[in-house]
Amino acid sequence: MEGSVFTPSLEGMKHVKSEAGEMLTRPFLDVCKLILPVIDKFGAAMALVKSDIGGNISRLEDKYSSNPTQFNLLYSMVEVEVVAKTAKGSSSCTNGLLWLTRAMEFLVELFRNLLQHPDWTMSQVCTDSYGKTLKQWHGWLASSSFSLAMKLAPDRKKFMEVISGNGDVSADMEAFCTNFSPFLEENHKFLASKGLDNLKAS
Repeated sequence: MEGSVFTPSLEGMKHVKSEAGEMLTRPFLDVCKLILPVIDKFGAAMALVKSDIGGNISRLEDKYSSNPTQFNLLYSMVEVEVVAKTAKGSSSCTNGLLWLTRAMEFLVELFRNLLQHPDWTMSQVCTDSYGKTLKQWHGWLASSSFSLAMKLAPDRKKFMEVISGNGDVSADMEAFCTNFSPFLEENHKFLASKGLDNLKAS
């Protein structure tokens, strides 16, 4: 593998914004998709997160494909639903974007923990990241399932070896966190401006 597992997503991030500085749908979703191979390396511990991220990407991709011109900009999907008053529905694209953003934040936090706490076990890394990000939005059932899954986290040393490839994985991981976080913050800011940033899971 050329570089680390982060190399393709780092490349993809360069294309997320238009020349006017607007978030583009396809490139943003592509970067989210390109990080899925990293989640794969976690095995069973991340099965829930992976299916959640995959499902939300598919939902947004389907909407984009229905009219690529209309939905070229990421937030146009939300605007349409706000006007139609369907944004708060559980199967809305707004909901999909919100949960995709939250799940990606969990991953960013997880990568940060790996970099900042070399002495932590993988289980500690995952549990702490979950507590800082997704947990507040999850109901009891999702929270319990998640806590159980975290116990299946792989051995840290093995995981780092698997994702390293022949690149500098720590530098790439740091670059991913630094460069991707502002996109997620922008999503939250936009959703908050519409009063849609605090939807919870049942």
